[in-house]
Amino acid sequence: MFPPVPAADDVAAQFIDALRASRRAETPYRHWKLRAVLPETLATALLLMPIAPPVLGETDGTRNSYNASRCFITPAMRRDYPACAALTEALQRPAVARALAETCAIDVAGGFLRMEYMQDLDGAWLEPHRDIPEKLFSMVIYLCTGPEAAGWGTDIYDADRRWVGRSEATFNSAVIFVAGPATWHGFEKRPIRGVRRLMEINYARADWRDREQLADPGHPIRLDQP
Repeated sequence: MFPPVPAADDVAAQFIDALRASRRAETPYRHWKLRAVLPETLATALLLMPIAPPVLGETDGTRNSYNASRCFITPAMRRDYPACAALTEALQRPAVARALAETCAIDVAGGFLRMEYMQDLDGAWLEPHRDIPEKLFSMVIYLCTGPEAAGWGTDIYDADRRWVGRSEATFNSAVIFVAGPATWHGFEKRPIRGVRRLMEINYARADWRDREQLADPGHPIRLDQP
């Protein structure tokens, strides 16, 4: 198997280390920036999954407008792709859940892991929006490569939806925030020469309706060992 997929224990340990070493910023809203989030072999395995990017044409600036083409990590994906299985198992570990709960000051017990593999082509954009509170936290792991990929990060806006900055989409880096009234973010339309790949990861509330979007709908997040 190329590249080799690391054990879930190793994935969990590196993620916790990255979270503990993260840099917290308070403006325009609280968020955390992480580096070396995953073992490099796992990040590369996710990048190399043989999944064709969806060709969408013109969109309205929302991902809901093309729900049928979105790629959520599901039990079937975990079965077919060892990288998805390892990442799912790691992010459901109680130690990881506790680290996220403590860092972000959120209650995650009883939630469910939700992950989406995104591959944006030239023409993609997202209007400024706020995540819904049913997402207990929001994290983007950047899997972008290429000479211009660092410029494909998430655009950040203030409470009045004025553009104030952009995260750097360095390979295997991440940004985490907790949804709130001023957490405006999006992706300004700009050239994408190649594929803008990223993984969006949430713990969703227990009453999340779209169960088909959950990585492991039969196993809620726990803070203690089962």
